[in-house]
Order: sequence, then C-alpha cells, then structure tokens
Amino acid sequence: MLENFTPPDLYPAMPEIFVVLMACVILLVDALLGRTQRWIPAALTLITLVGAAMITYLTMDGQVVLTFSNMFVDDLLADFLKLLLYLAVIFVIVYSRDYLVAHGLDKGEYYVLVLFATAGMMVMISASHLVTVYLGLELLSLSLYALVAIDRDNPRATEAAMKYFILGALASGLLLYGMSMIYGATGTLEIGGIAQALHLGVANKTVLVFGLVFLVAGIAFKFGAVPFHMWVPDVYQGAPTPITLLIASAPKLAAFAMALRLLVYGLFELAEHWQSMLLILAVLSIALGNLAAIAQTNIKRMLAYSTIAHMGFLFLALMSGTAGGDQHYALNAYSTAMYYAVAYVIMSLGAFGVILLLSRAGHEADQLDDFRGLNQKSPWFAAIMMVLMFSMAGIPFFIGFFAKFSVVLAVVDAGHVAVAVFAVLFSLIGAFYYLRVVKLMYFDAPTDTAPIVASPDMRFMLSLNGAAVVLLGLFPDALVTLCTYALMRSL
Repeated sequence: MLENFTPPDLYPAMPEIFVVLMACVILLVDALLGRTQRWIPAALTLITLVGAAMITYLTMDGQVVLTFSNMFVDDLLADFLKLLLYLAVIFVIVYSRDYLVAHGLDKGEYYVLVLFATAGMMVMISASHLVTVYLGLELLSLSLYALVAIDRDNPRATEAAMKYFILGALASGLLLYGMSMIYGATGTLEIGGIAQALHLGVANKTVLVFGLVFLVAGIAFKFGAVPFHMWVPDVYQGAPTPITLLIASAPKLAAFAMALRLLVYGLFELAEHWQSMLLILAVLSIALGNLAAIAQTNIKRMLAYSTIAHMGFLFLALMSGTAGGDQHYALNAYSTAMYYAVAYVIMSLGAFGVILLLSRAGHEADQLDDFRGLNQKSPWFAAIMMVLMFSMAGIPFFIGFFAKFSVVLAVVDAGHVAVAVFAVLFSLIGAFYYLRVVKLMYFDAPTDTAPIVASPDMRFMLSLNGAAVVLLGLFPDALVTLCTYALMRSL
C-alpha cells in the first residue's frame, strides 16, 4: 500500500503550513514570557501574517494547481482572497491591541486562536473537496467559539459563546448531512467531480436537491442570513469588541469562497434551484436586517442587524449569476458579489475600529449614546465614522454606494426588476439608523469629556481604513478589475 503512495506537493500549501507552524511557535514562546513581555506574541503574529502574505505573493503564478489528492486548490482566486484575508487580520490585531491591554485580555492564546482561525479561513478558501471545506470551517468555528469566551469572568461573553457553539454545531450538522446526500447522489466528494457527474447526468437529481437544501442552510448560517441569523446579534453584542471585529470581517471572505466553490464550481447545473433559495434568503435578510436595526440602542447589535442586511445584498449578487444562460452576466454577477464582500469587510473593520478607539478600561463604548458629541472631542475620527456610516448606507461616493449599485445592476440584468426596487427601498429605510449615528456625533452634546487615548499605529491604520473607503468609492475600477480577473482565471 505504501509503495503506491505519492507524497503530496506541499508547495501550494506553504502559506497554510507557515501560519500553523508559527501559531505553535507563539504558543511555546508565550509560555516562557513574563508579564513585561506581552508585546512579543502580538509582534510575532503580525510577522506571521506579513510572512504568509509574502509566501502567497511569491508562489502566485496564475495557474490552477491541485494537490493533496485534489483536495486543495491553489488558484488566482485563492491567492487574491488570502492576501485580503491577511490584511484584514492585520487590521484586527492592530485595532485590538489597546483594548486587550486595558481589559486584561492581552494573552498569548488570543493570538494563537486568531492564527488558527486564519488557517481555517485559508483552508476554506483553497478547498476543492467537501472534506477540506468542512475541515477549514470547523478549524475556524472552534477557534471563534473559544475567542468569544476568552473573557471568562464576563457572563455575557460566556452566554454568547454557548449560543454560538450550540447553533454552530447545528449548522455543521446540516452542512454535513447535505454533503453526505450529495456524495450519495454523485459518488464523489471532489467539487470538480460533483460538477462532472452533474454535467454527464449520472447523478440522482432528487437526492441532490435535498442535499442542496441542507448545504445552502449551512452556508446561510456562516453568512448570518435569515432565518439562520439568530446567533449574529447576540454574539456581536456579547463577545469582547475585538472578537466581534474579527467575526464581522475576515470570515466573510472565507464564507464567500466556500459559497462560490460549492454552488458555482460544484453545483452550477443546479443553479435554478439554489438561485431561488438564495433569492428568498436575500429578501428576508434585507427586510429583517434593516427593520430590526432601527430599534437597537447598542451599536454592536445595530451593526449585527446591518450585517444581516448586507449579506442579503451579497446573496442577491450570487443569485444573479445566470441571466438567460449568458456567461458574461455570470462573471459580472460573481465579481460583483466578490467586490461586495471585500467592500463590506473594509467598512466593517473601520466601524468596529472606531468603537474600539472609544473604548477604555471599564467602559465598552458600545451604546449609541457613547457617540454623542464625538465631533467636539475628535473631529477627525468623527469624520471617519461619518464616512463609514455613509458608505454602509450606500450614499455616494463611497465604496458602499458603488457596491450596492453594482448589485442592483446585476439583479436588473438577471431580470429581477421588482427585487432590485425592493432592495433600493429597504436601503433607504436602512439609511435611517446609519444617519442617526452621524446626528449623534455632530448635533448632540457629549455625555463625557474623557479624552480619546489610542496608540499612534491604531490612529494611522484607522485613518488608512477611512481613506480606503473614500478612494475605492471614487476609483472602484482597480478593485473591480482585480476581482473579475481573479475569477476569470479560476472559474
């Protein structure tokens, strides 16, 4: 048996191997450090992410390479999403540092768990096999469950972790059940093999559609789409803000890659079935997310419902892929979905970054009232938050406007004019709760006069984040072209 064993090509998976090895190194280093050297794990984590980015960039050749018995794929889409992922996690680490120190959570295990979560997302992005998808998803999920509960003395965080764990286990069960039915219908676990079985017509369509329902349910849970959204507001509010920042940003890139590889690469022949499911999920998410956000007084909870609405828009773009069987529309729709995912991650990083900026020891700054009079205390960061709120509301000329506008155009191209009108109307409703934050910052008196204390690196990164929202809104072509090119070379 061993004589026929062919060692896998480790070269395409070098970034993943590097991240996991460095996570183990940081775990060992942290055990040997004293209280005065707590900055070392954070520095090593940033070095790991920069190193992984360099490895990914240097091994990027634009070719589609399969390894580990076709379970792992290295293509331009994977490389591009991984580079964005590293950048997002770097922002998370920088934004979180001051908060973690102030709240006594600056522990080595935080950085180790963040790196394992990053490795899980990387595996999800490069998965070309149902087992690899599940392995990456569980590595990410288990790391996030532990991170949500990292503040063990906080009962709200513990409750949020329990809810997340129980509902996450249920979603994993649904996803596994769907995968087992797809395996039973096609006889293969390879995503490419599933697509081939469907194309040749040798798969049992009835069993496949049942499996597809469970698969879409599992994907919807990871995105936080209605009716699988129950965990989102509770986890966003209950988790320490740095963990909320992580959950709200980088995993959306991995979830997008998972949805694209499973639905578009693997089950494209069943597009008429999963498109109708995504349409229902999108409409429900946009409606419930925008309406529920209006009633919130906690900004983390408000942004959680806002996330649900944004994921509805992402699903609309994915649903618009095959308009009359025209491949041009398909590529345009999927690149629009990818652009929307990237735009949402940038906006989400900035919004939670400002919340972290205002937080201090013994004070979370997670209520809307905490933003009263921010312009009087810090006009610059009030302006950044205003830009982020305008962008999330879809007001010109920021990245959020162009992202929503592109989705609406894709939906109209797909022939769903009524759905496009519905999405625009609910965006107008959603603008209310974003503009409320701007009103509090500029027209209300501050509730406290405590100075805003933040490290220079956080202030710089937050300013950079705000600038990205503006510049990518004014000049979106470069990012759109990158998304389209990455998909074109990988589809």
